[in-house]
Amino acid sequence: MTTTPTTADRTALVTGASRGLGHALAAELNRRGWRLVLDARDAGRLAGSVTALTHPELVTAVPGDVADPDHRAALAAAVGPRLDLLVNNASDLGPSPLPPLAELRPGALRHIIEVNAVAPLALLQALLPALHAAGGRIIDVTSDAAVEPYAGWGGYGASKAALDLLTAVLAVEHPELRVYALDPGDMATEMHQAAFPGEDISDRPAPATVVPALLTLVDGELPSGRYRAADLPVATGAAR
Repeated sequence: MTTTPTTADRTALVTGASRGLGHALAAELNRRGWRLVLDARDAGRLAGSVTALTHPELVTAVPGDVADPDHRAALAAAVGPRLDLLVNNASDLGPSPLPPLAELRPGALRHIIEVNAVAPLALLQALLPALHAAGGRIIDVTSDAAVEPYAGWGGYGASKAALDLLTAVLAVEHPELRVYALDPGDMATEMHQAAFPGEDISDRPAPATVVPALLTLVDGELPSGRYRAADLPVATGAAR
């Protein structure tokens, strides 16, 4: 007989969780009492972000690069047999300032695609049994650059377009799971700042303002698909 897990029984893996949207989401899930496995490339920064959480004792921090197969295996081992939520949030912008496609080195493009598209798929493959055990959800963080031709954003946009299609096909192939692509919109993050070096981007929304919309995918019953945070209703009791 299958029972519905309580919040305390739920486990989420959030990549890129030391800053920006990943950290904001992790902070809210942690406040709710979820067990978390968190990843980021900077070990010191990840440790500091975990210490600042309400319940750091519920967190397993696994620093590393999602493009590294050994690191993905370590994440899967930390998760264990059951995973309720996988959030593929870690991303690589590419060179800064953003170069036009005519100047984007092929090696740089390969790395962007490796981090933003190949790694999320490989991580999901490693975690699929645990997601099946929980009837879990996958949220792949995408971008409007995947569907709009912004000058300078060709490499990043191409990687997110690939992620969009991978997400859509996975949703068709795994109807027993909920598989989402989420476009959070512009945010005041370090990665977004790197896209506009020397410019003031403080008018962009803080990542925490996107979390209530993201929680609509975590808590609600929306079908698998691609969603814009700006279009999602805010769930009752979402992040404050």
